[in-house]
Amino acid sequence: MPGSPPSDWATPEVTPLNRAWFTSGTLAVQRCTKCGAIQHPPEEFCNSCAGTDFDHRVVEPRGTVHSFTVAHYAPSAALAESVPYAVVLVSLDELPEVRVIGNMPDTDPASVRIGMPVVAYWEERPGPERPGAGGAESGATVVRLPQWRPA
Repeated sequence: MPGSPPSDWATPEVTPLNRAWFTSGTLAVQRCTKCGAIQHPPEEFCNSCAGTDFDHRVVEPRGTVHSFTVAHYAPSAALAESVPYAVVLVSLDELPEVRVIGNMPDTDPASVRIGMPVVAYWEERPGPERPGAGGAESGATVVRLPQWRPA
């Protein structure tokens, strides 16, 4: 279906830095425990104080389209059935300085506009298998990809 990536499309690698973002089903942005700065995407060092200890702040899944592009040509043969699709840069309502990139599947790309209010929802995909001998660190990770739709 145009506008939606294929169900077998690659998922991001889940790491300790981005685990909350890609597995919680919330907009869990990284917060420095030393200075309180918020940053997204998550990084190893705080952009404000160079701290290395982080927790997360969960924010409301609402925002406004800050910018967008519509892909009319598939960058990969795997996406040939998905074009056209909109990729949006969303300014979060609760933290307007934080911008999140994502897709707007099932939305007519011609209807996407700068300033459009949007709400996040999560598309679940099986992630790659994690090696291990059992317990919480082995098996497949469920990846929850934030997607956007008109509010």
